[in-house]
Parts: sequence; C-alpha cells; structure tokens
Amino acid sequence: MSLAVALAPGVYRIPTAPGSMINSYAFVDDEGVTLVDCGVRKAPPRIVAALAEIGQSPADVTRIILTHVHPDHAGGAAEMRRRTGAPVLAHSADRGYAEAGRPPASDPSRLSGRIFRRLSRNARFEPVEVATPLADGDLLDVGGGLRVLHTPGHSPGHVSLLHEPTRVLITGDAIMNLFGLRRSFGVLCSDIRMTERTAHVLGEVDYDIVAFTHGPEIRERARERVRRLLRTFERDQRA
Repeated sequence: MSLAVALAPGVYRIPTAPGSMINSYAFVDDEGVTLVDCGVRKAPPRIVAALAEIGQSPADVTRIILTHVHPDHAGGAAEMRRRTGAPVLAHSADRGYAEAGRPPASDPSRLSGRIFRRLSRNARFEPVEVATPLADGDLLDVGGGLRVLHTPGHSPGHVSLLHEPTRVLITGDAIMNLFGLRRSFGVLCSDIRMTERTAHVLGEVDYDIVAFTHGPEIRERARERVRRLLRTFERDQRA
C-alpha cells in the first residue's frame, strides 16, 4: 500500500490514519518540501516514511504549514519541527492556540457544542512556535505559488490552500469528504455559521482537483461538485 498518493506533479497526499480519515500533504519543488499538516501526535513516523517513499527526508522539509490547530492536524507539529528544523506557519488568528498547545473552544450556540466544549476543555497537544503568521491572500513560494485562503469558522484561523500551478485545492476542514462530500462537523467548529459562510470562497477559485484533510480527493468535476454542496449552505442560511 502506497504511503503517499500523487495528485499532480510534485503534490502528494499523505494519509496518516486508515482510510484517508486524516491527511497531510507534501509539495516538492527545487527548494525542498513544504509539509501541510502533521496529523495526531503519533503521525510523524508515518509522515517520515511517506517522505522516504517519494525520495525525500525530514532534512528536505523547508516549511510546515498548519491549516488549523486542532490536535488531529497540529498534534504532530512539534515533533516534525524537531525532526526537520523547519519553521511552522499558521494563520495569525490560530497562532496563540498553536503556541499554547490547545485548540479553540467549540461553538457554544448548540447543545452538542456546549457538551463537546466541556468534554474537551482539557484537550492538549504539544505547543509549537509559529515562526510566520499567515494572512488571507498570501502567495507562498511553493512550487510556483501556493495561495492562502482564509476560511474561518472551523477555527478562527482556518485556511484552505490553492496550488495555482497544478490547480489543486486543499480545503482543510472547511468541507470534508467523509461518508460523502459534506460540511464540517459542527461540534468541532469554533463558529458553525461562519464555517458555512466562508466556505463560499472554495467555489470562487479555479481548480481541477479538490483535496481534503479528511477523506480522499475528488479528481472529476471537482469544482462543480463543491459548488453544488455550497449551494446547500446558501439555502440553509436563507431558511
């Protein structure tokens, strides 16, 4: 079984949990490797093995980007930082959570959110320093250009990423492809309504492949299928 799935030249999905339940990503160019998300605390060995499969090593990693700072994305970040020596980048609104080693609280507007908020109040991951805060619209020098799209709601600093040369979109947790294409689980969001409002950005940019941090990528009619889902968000907001 492959440890890294090629999406486009120099773009790889790295499943860090069975069945693509949690994914990291690697962008490989002449400057090295940009790693996106680091899975849970135990994920780094799997990430390192996947890098080896594509002919790379931790020493080749030049930066680590976090789409957001929940434990299933940032839990392995401190360890990958130690193994690679690479700086960590995250949106400025999530920076404090990364450096405190705790995720933002769940949306208290619904009972499920309030219950989860109480149950997870002691949730922690190893703190990691954010060397460079990201902002909406940033274009990172990653294989010809990786665009930062601020899509808050799942967390205050949640970002999606568009690799403009290969037309691959990484949604983060703004939307998921678990048990079908779907909205983010509300109980995990810091602001459920904001998650649905800001996801419209994913229908306004151009891409051919849509990739998720939870679930397998979509290669056929990707933008069309995402926009169809987003229309359900709009109907719900009008209701």
